[in-house]
Amino acid sequence: MNYDFLRGVYASLLFLIHSEVAVINKQKKGAEELVNDQIRCKEMLVITDKGEKLGVLSRGKALAVAEERGLDLVLVSPDSSTPVAKLMDYSRFRFEQQKKLKEMRKNQKVIVVQEIQLSPTIEKHDFETKARKAQSILEKGNKVKISLRFKGRMIVHQDLGKEVIERFVERLAECSALESPIRLEGRTLFAVVAPKKQD
Repeated sequence: MNYDFLRGVYASLLFLIHSEVAVINKQKKGAEELVNDQIRCKEMLVITDKGEKLGVLSRGKALAVAEERGLDLVLVSPDSSTPVAKLMDYSRFRFEQQKKLKEMRKNQKVIVVQEIQLSPTIEKHDFETKARKAQSILEKGNKVKISLRFKGRMIVHQDLGKEVIERFVERLAECSALESPIRLEGRTLFAVVAPKKQD
């Protein structure tokens, strides 16, 4: 076995991995906001927290103005021909941003799709139990995916399976609306019902 060749391949792989990690880290750093001493621009257009333009200032002068006012210098537009920096209370700005994000997440309703499995030869008792389960899912504001899988030669009796799903959808009609019509995928029939919208 040629060990020199293997060492060469191993060294090449290590170099590639190291290069990729360096690129990823560089991209992450670029995504962060540049504040105070992290700003590397020689000159920038400075705007106050009230929106007034102070003009194009050198990095040192801009940092001195920010310190004088007890504020932070934040680079808000690094890619424009003249980079733009704003004077602001950065920690307060970050707090407000996080608060808004938290509020948005709180108001965002996550809808879950839960599956109920039926069979073409389902007994009346099982049918009712599964219907009650589906009803409680719908009452919580979630959707129900109704599935019916054909085993073996039962696939030739698709009409029976379709009839079972239609009965199930009809049974839930008071509290739901059919969102996705009955369709066959492989050996399984599917339908999706969603909670009925309140008027």
